[in-house]
Amino acid sequence: MKIHCIAIGERILCHLALALAHKGYTVTGSDIVINTPFKNGLAAKGLLPKVLGWYPEKIHNTLDAVLIGVHAQPDNPELLRAQELGLKVYTCPEFLYEQSKYKTRVVIGGSYGKTAITAMILHVLRYHNIPVDYSIETPAEGIEYMVHLTEENDFMIFEGDEYPITLKDKRPKFHQYHPNIALLSDMVWKPTEVFSTFEAYREAFQTFVEGIVKGGSITYNDEDAEVKRVVEGSKNTIRKLPYCTPHHRIKGGIPLLDTLEGEMPLEIFGTHHLNNLAGARWICQHVGVDETDFYEAIALFTGTSN
Repeated sequence: MKIHCIAIGERILCHLALALAHKGYTVTGSDIVINTPFKNGLAAKGLLPKVLGWYPEKIHNTLDAVLIGVHAQPDNPELLRAQELGLKVYTCPEFLYEQSKYKTRVVIGGSYGKTAITAMILHVLRYHNIPVDYSIETPAEGIEYMVHLTEENDFMIFEGDEYPITLKDKRPKFHQYHPNIALLSDMVWKPTEVFSTFEAYREAFQTFVEGIVKGGSITYNDEDAEVKRVVEGSKNTIRKLPYCTPHHRIKGGIPLLDTLEGEMPLEIFGTHHLNNLAGARWICQHVGVDETDFYEAIALFTGTSN
């Protein structure tokens, strides 16, 4: 496939472009500003535009798709040319769905816990050499690129952001992924330009749950009252799997987790991390990692890079 990226200097579009090039696609791009380290990453793979700026002549009928970043304005000359030619134009979330629509999509949602849970899941799968595709919103330790795409992997893991693609395109990102397997960790509302009321914030999560593929499942934090209310109030025909903070104790400042094989020391601290761990364990089991193997891997997890 031939892909052109408008605003390739943006973080997620830059990483998506790199993933597509690694997959074997022909990728070009444009932007008016490209900062380090994105400039270095694109240059290393031969994707750095020779000159900055927007050039409609880069858009032609042989392109299979045009991807647009959040800073691609409606009057962008390259975007206007793509629309004139009738080319397929996608936002990053839309194209990530296109790349994964024949895979089992696993989407991790929540106000705060999603980043840690996604990092735990990828750590466990990497430890056991289980290859998956993924798209993450936050850099994670041990993961060089924020997007990884293949033809052959059966699963794709998404860190599902509830915030919209742009202020003009108000669709929450995680609504675009249509998960087969979902997780909700928590719901903590703060007034923002996007979600000025709690009702609007809750509605975004309700729509996410209703968008889970029929017959799929949602794993949810039973200790978060709002998450529980949204999930258990859903009429979607999905399995609803609650989780809660696992039994543990602190000895000498070290958390000891109760497991079938006895107490296991952890490298992470805090009840919230243990709660996240319980959610990650459920998702890993869906992907094919049994409980014993999960604990073997998670014992070495030290947390997210940020």
